Amino acid sequence: MKHSKTLFELQAEVCKTLASPKRLEIINALKEGEKTVGELVEILGVPKANVSQHLAVMRHKGILNSRRDGVNIYYRIANPKVVQACVLMREVLTEQMQEKSRLIDITAGD
Repeated sequence: MKHSKTLFELQAEVCKTLASPKRLEIINALKEGEKTVGELVEILGVPKANVSQHLAVMRHKGILNSRRDGVNIYYRIANPKVVQACVLMREVLTEQMQEKSRLIDITAGD
């Protein structure tokens, strides 16, 4: 019982870490493979300091891994299941939005 409580606490910590739209954008940007901080800055269109802060938090929580190659630091998803979880949640949200839109259309037609 204590083991599952600890697991739920860890799960909540990861969910809190992923509760940032920018961090979800970072995961989306990294789903095809590792990228440098500079590449992520260009993709996200936010300052390097901001991207670096998000990357540090995600690395600390075990969501991302990093490696240094000369002056560049490359980041990648630590476990591909993180991407799968994000895709699954986005699918759920898309279905919910489609259902709400359908209900609005039905109501508007009355």
